[in-house]
Amino acid sequence: MSETALHHTAPAAEPGGTSPAPRARLVAFVTAHRTALVLTALAVAVCVAPFQLAPFYTFQLSMVMVYAIALLGLNLLVGYTGQISLGHGAFFGAGAYVAAGMMHHWDAPYLAALPAAAAVTFLFGVAVGIPALRLHGLYLALVTLAIAVFLVPLLKRFDAVTGGSMGLTVTKPSAPAWTGLAEDQWLYFLAAATAALSFAAVAGLLRSRVGRALRAIRDNEIVAEMMGVRLAVYKTLAFAWSAMLAGIAGCVYTWVIAYVSPDSFTVALSITLLAGIVVGGLGSLWGAVLGAAFVMYVPSLAQDVNDAAPGVIFGIVVIGLMYLAPTGLAGLLARLPRHLLTLLARKGVRP
Repeated sequence: MSETALHHTAPAAEPGGTSPAPRARLVAFVTAHRTALVLTALAVAVCVAPFQLAPFYTFQLSMVMVYAIALLGLNLLVGYTGQISLGHGAFFGAGAYVAAGMMHHWDAPYLAALPAAAAVTFLFGVAVGIPALRLHGLYLALVTLAIAVFLVPLLKRFDAVTGGSMGLTVTKPSAPAWTGLAEDQWLYFLAAATAALSFAAVAGLLRSRVGRALRAIRDNEIVAEMMGVRLAVYKTLAFAWSAMLAGIAGCVYTWVIAYVSPDSFTVALSITLLAGIVVGGLGSLWGAVLGAAFVMYVPSLAQDVNDAAPGVIFGIVVIGLMYLAPTGLAGLLARLPRHLLTLLARKGVRP
């Protein structure tokens, strides 16, 4: 073979003299295993964060975990089942008050308060879900909104149990001596462990037959019923599971804040949670995480920018994000690998 032919058949080399094949294999590996890589990186970051951050920032991350659990439940109802709820803050508050009441009045161990809050809010969700079976759209939204509206005066009325307008103060869970952790770090890991277990449970649920039934109800109730899906059962369970996760989040909130007050669980909380899951991304587990970060940090940043009108800034940010990412932040991030591959292909690197 001539030297000219060899020149034309040899693979193109990079300016530095290296073949593009290793880089292409790296791109293919990252593309094929991106979920596992992201989860690994996230787990490492979660474990390292409390040892690198000041206590206040650790507290903020703990609250992100709390909101992520609450939004996970709301996403299960709204994003995966197609039901609307403007009363999620009420379930959140119910779980918080169950935990606070047990710890304040009965000196119950803080870990015992978690299953109790989950059980009570599950039953609360069933009680709401059954009458809501005949309602859809705005009518269902109005009923759930009414629940959020009457919760606050109800909590203030029974002051012997709830502490009335003054609320209840509890003792924060203290770290066992063998851990060597500070109080804020221990609370952070409690919140992170609860969030991890909640996400794992919901992910398993969504991969099961139940998850397929919930998606079928969301897409078309009539077709789902023709396929054998029992609408009444699954819609009621969706409400119950959503409320239970909100109650779990409320319990962890009580651990982190060590104080509950009726004014912490107003209608504004329900609306903020709904905005958070829409911005984060409906029908996506990552949407709950991104929405939790949005709920935690955007109002705080808006307050720092302008003390007089933080709500205006918050609203502008929501409008802007909905314009830039109509499917939520999770949808925007899901499209990034595709854009990255397109950019690499233009540069001649193909996996």
